[in-house]
Amino acid sequence: MKPSYLDHDGEKNFVLKRKILEMLTSGDHFTIAHISKEVKTSIPTTTKFIDELVEDRLIIEKGKIDTAGGRKPNVFGLNPDAGYMVGVEVTQDHLKVAISNFIGNVIGYQDNINFKLENTRSSLGNFCDCINKVTTSLHINKEEILAYGISLSGRVNPELGYSFAYDLDKERPVDEILTSFLGKPVAIENDSRAMCYGEYTHTEHAVRDMLFLNVSWGLGMGLIIDKKLFYGKSGYSGEIGHFPMLDNNLICRCGKTGCLETGASGSAIHRIILEKLDEGRASCLSTKYKRKQEISLDDILDAIKEEDVLTLEVVEQVGDELGKAIAGLINIFNPELVILGGRLAEAKEYILLPVRTAINKHSLHIVSRDTKVELSVLGGKSGPIGACMLARNKFLRFV
Repeated sequence: MKPSYLDHDGEKNFVLKRKILEMLTSGDHFTIAHISKEVKTSIPTTTKFIDELVEDRLIIEKGKIDTAGGRKPNVFGLNPDAGYMVGVEVTQDHLKVAISNFIGNVIGYQDNINFKLENTRSSLGNFCDCINKVTTSLHINKEEILAYGISLSGRVNPELGYSFAYDLDKERPVDEILTSFLGKPVAIENDSRAMCYGEYTHTEHAVRDMLFLNVSWGLGMGLIIDKKLFYGKSGYSGEIGHFPMLDNNLICRCGKTGCLETGASGSAIHRIILEKLDEGRASCLSTKYKRKQEISLDDILDAIKEEDVLTLEVVEQVGDELGKAIAGLINIFNPELVILGGRLAEAKEYILLPVRTAINKHSLHIVSRDTKVELSVLGGKSGPIGACMLARNKFLRFV
């Protein structure tokens, strides 16, 4: 399905319709008078555009609202049945897939899908086949899918459609290659920014500015500034993990020393715990360590749930380093909301408490007093859900 608003009436009218749709994506429903005021067009012009968008099945009339007197006005909102968005999060060796309707409600979800995406055209083709199998298994008609969003780790420039990790063709960006396989528009995004956008579109707070910290094996960040994802000049903003903050002389995976990620991430917790086990510290992980069995991040998260003293001590240490960094970010950006997400958010209050303590200690109170610091509400689903919402933006040409 391709809505006619993309094609007819000229660029000016298209821009005005897009403004109406952007407004409706930010709320449940609005009257024509309210929409007219926000997009700065006359009531008759707004009514004309609304009628055309209803004809395109992108919005629907959602009833009437009570007023102080006189005739009750009609209200309009997005049509949930306009079509589906498919969001995919690609991790090292598996996929997560979410399917949303047009208003963003998740109507299908599947995770732990075994697949390793490699930097080859054949692997991309197999990847698309895998997505098609998942959507079919979730009883989604491919013809009703409007767009796909793909969340990838590493440096991703969504505007140009390039990913450093999947750089197959200098002349053709990866989003175009995926579009040719899937037959619908494809938006690609960095994993931390996709997670950030998922949280932003599903938060209970009506915020303009938000920071999202993806604290997993590594450390990434997404920024919402004035209700939009912030990308920076080259599209690679959010590399907080590689901020040269620590004087620990540890070499980061980027090749530099002292990066924040070496002291405030899942890999940092893993390294410190192994060092302390090597020193003979007692832990529920000791037996596995002595048997020379691999200790994974899952094992560490299980130890946190068991309130293992050593593991909690290390989490507190890492949370303190992370909180110092967030205090600096709050001093710079003065956001309304900071969200901790990623795998380590599963530690819940054990990571949140030291982070908040460090923020209170190191941030300027006049700046941070109105900033809420909370855990992710979507958990492991934030990436694929964010990819769904970015796919909708791509379809509606918000970007």
